[in-house]
Parts: sequence; structure tokens; C-alpha cells
Amino acid sequence: MGKPNILLIFTDMQRPDTIGALGNPHIQTPNLDRLVREGTSFTRCYTPSPVCVPARCCMHYGLYPQSTGLFVNGRMMEDNGASLASRLSSGGYHTVSVGKCHFTPDPYEKRGFAERLIQEERVTDYEKDDYRKWLLDNGHSPVEAHGERGPMYYIPQPSRFQGEAHPTEWVADRTMEKIRELSDGEQPWCIMSSIIHPHPPLTPPAPWTKLYDPRKMPDPMIPENHEELLTHINLAQNRYKWRDRGMDLNLLRVIRAYYYATISYIDYQVGRMLEQLEQLGILDDTLVIFSSDHGEYLGDYGCYGKRSMHDPSSRVPMIIRLPGRFEAGARCMEPASLVDVLPTMTGAAGIATEDVDGLDLADVARGDCGRSHVFSQWGKGRNAIYLIADRDWKYIYSAGEEKEILFDRLDDPRETRNAAGDEAHQEVKANLCLRLQAYLAEKGDTEAVLSKDGTIDWVQHPPLTRDYLKADPDAELLFQDEPEGLPEQMGDYTFWKGMEDDRSQQAFNKRLYQGDS
Repeated sequence: MGKPNILLIFTDMQRPDTIGALGNPHIQTPNLDRLVREGTSFTRCYTPSPVCVPARCCMHYGLYPQSTGLFVNGRMMEDNGASLASRLSSGGYHTVSVGKCHFTPDPYEKRGFAERLIQEERVTDYEKDDYRKWLLDNGHSPVEAHGERGPMYYIPQPSRFQGEAHPTEWVADRTMEKIRELSDGEQPWCIMSSIIHPHPPLTPPAPWTKLYDPRKMPDPMIPENHEELLTHINLAQNRYKWRDRGMDLNLLRVIRAYYYATISYIDYQVGRMLEQLEQLGILDDTLVIFSSDHGEYLGDYGCYGKRSMHDPSSRVPMIIRLPGRFEAGARCMEPASLVDVLPTMTGAAGIATEDVDGLDLADVARGDCGRSHVFSQWGKGRNAIYLIADRDWKYIYSAGEEKEILFDRLDDPRETRNAAGDEAHQEVKANLCLRLQAYLAEKGDTEAVLSKDGTIDWVQHPPLTRDYLKADPDAELLFQDEPEGLPEQMGDYTFWKGMEDDRSQQAFNKRLYQGDS
């Protein structure tokens, strides 16, 4: 066999425990279950940063945040000509991105892809977004095509669109068109099929809205001592997402039902793509990777969103299929990361790649990689939250709180108890802490650690609190209305446009990212 084709199916904000064959009896994912049977599942795969833009930047370049310089949603590093798309293009591949890339500051740039069919969440120029332009050309309104955000962020909403007009199916349709087109030629191809769901707003189409009975949804995992397990970002993010004024368990069950429905709808599209590859006779000649950028708390620990390091937020699904390179039905418990996607692709393509932080997951699955742990980081300075994870343990450090959290992945897989204070685990904690500090010192992060006389220690920051959230219950609520298409006046009515007054968003970013308490 020559160079394999490559299909990366990438979702947004999908928890790792949302695949039936990997242990979730409540969700219907027959096509992802098939990938599990026919490929290798990496059950200890973590995002290098549990938030959208940094995670995607890390995956695109095979580098940890300490190498990309991006730790929060913001401006990506300049394209260095060594992205996964650029490397594959140089190796003879035709590279295409379909759907969401979340490139910043220019959401329309290619960063190595030969082609992009663009579908981003919030756009100001509908003519540059291929999906919004398609909606316009086909008689649909493109305004808030992915659902209403802001105060409606976690309010389940049946999509306005069905079939080919739904954003998830639109991405699948364009992906399948490209597979058919490119498979007629002799050049190998790489397609990243990037689906915005299950990222909120939760907008599955009918009748998928009726796939799950909310009464049968699993309850959130909220340990008795859950507040002791939280970091500062959990509190700020609950406010940011309009979810800090008490928990309505009935609403939460509907949220979970719609979240699952969006994933099952994605699963349906995965099945269509696999069937397309089979019909063309190229399934076994295609490296298929399924993963996501980060997870979603979905009420666990009383929290919503991402950004912190518990499994619902920091761990991601990772399933890879290519007969002869990845064993069918295998489960790999060695630590893995999204930074491994690039070298896994180039490894399968026979392209030498040494200047990245990631490893070829084929080597990881065989136990030939020599790596024992992976890293993740959100934020910088006193806002920073760090993670180091190996096969059996997770160590988390929240800088501004000087807080250590240690989870035993074997005895406490649901992460219900902080073992950092247990006398029996002090050696484990100290070893993981030292490895994390050594890594940060090697990267020259003087905001994280100090090195003196051969010793390394954490930088002590001014105490970080979020007391201002308690003082003003309306402070820093999220507003993300789209600026296009909403009239300021209609008849006797004047409409408030959230994008015109973005003060709460700016205040949130200032305090969160610049370190104000």
C-alpha cells in the first residue's frame, strides 16, 4: 500500500465518556462503536489546553502551549509553515479543511490547507463563510445559524434547520463530496472534517430532539466535597455561562438529552462517511482519526463549560483506524495528547517529523515511545492551571490558589476525591509535581517556576479570588449575539443588540487573562 488517505473527524467540546462501546450505556453511537471495534481507542488522551483556540493550535502544529505561546482563547502564533496541513502538502498530499478551524485572528486563513470550506460559529462576513453563503443562496436566514448564544447558551434549542441545511450535515455532505472528488485522482488526500457540535448552543434537528428521554439521562456526578475539587475558573465560568444561580436538575436532564442527541447526529454522519469510503473501496487505505478539542462539564461537580482539568473537561475521545498500523478492538491506556495527531498523520504518511512535542500514536500503542506522561495548561501567571498525567495518576496545580489536586485514575476513575493530602501518596505527588516543574523550567516559564541553586519551586503569586462575582450577580454574564441581520428597529419596537454593549465580555477577559482578582 502507498501513502494512506487521511480523514480526521474532529468535534468540538465532546466529553470522552460519550461513546457507547467505551462504557456509556445511555448513548446511541453505533458508528463510533464500529470505529472502536475496528480501531484502537486511546482512553487516556488529554487536550493540551482545555479551551478551543489553544487546543486547536496545539493540534495543528503538534506543539504544547508552552511552544505555541497561546494559553487562552486569543491570537494564534504566526503560521510557521510547519502545520500538519503544510507537512502533508509537502509530502504529496492534497489537504482540505471542511468546517470549523477557529483560526485567529483571521478566521478565513488557510494555515497550510490547499482548500478550506469554511463554517465558523460567529461571523461578521457571511460571504466569506461558505456555510452561511450556502444558506443565503438556498433561501435560508444565516443569522445565528448555530443557535442563540448568550443567556440561551445552555438552553436546549431545536435547530431551525434540518437535513442538508443543518450545520452538522452540511459539513458531512461537503466532506463526502471532497472524498468522491479527490478519490478519482492518484494523489493521496487529507481531509479534516470539523463539526461544531456538541458545542453549545445545543441545537439538534427534529426528530433527533426526541431521541433521548430526559427522565432517563444520568444525573451529574457531584461528590459531597465537590467544592474542594474546584479551581477558580470553575466559579468564573459558571457565571460566564449563566449557570451560577442554582442547579435545576430537570433542566439539566434536558441539556444532557440534547447534548447526547447532537453526538448521535454526529455519529450518523460518521456512518455516512465510513459508508462512502467503503463504497469507493478505500476504507482500509484511509487513516481515520476521531477526536475532539476538549470536553464539557455538563453539570458534573456543579459546573459547566471547560477550561479546568477534571476529566469531563480535559480528556477527549481518540479513536484511530488503519488496518496493519492500529490494532482492531485495542484499548490503549498509555497517556496520549492532541499534540500527537500531527506526528501520527506524518508517521502513517512516511514523512519524517522530529521537531514537534507529540509522538506517533502507533508507537504509543505498541509501547515503543518511551513517554510516561503528557501535559496540559490553561492560562498564564496566577491564573494558570497545570496538568501532568500518566497512566495511573493526574496532578493538577492552580497557581493563584496554590492548590494541588491529585487523582488516582485506577482506584478513583470518576475523580471524586483529592488524594494530594494523603500520606500514602506523597511520593507520587512529589514526583509528578517535580516533573511538571522541570518541564516548565525547561521551557523557560518564569511566571510558573523559579530555578535557583539546582532547585525548582512554584512562583508565589498574589492570592487569586473571584469575590467580585458574589458582589454583583450580573457581573460578567456572557453576551455573544451576532451583529449581522438583527434590526435596530421594527415598527414600534426597538431591539437590543448584545454585541453593541460588550462590556461584560471585556471585563471577564481583563480579569481572567490579565490577573485582576
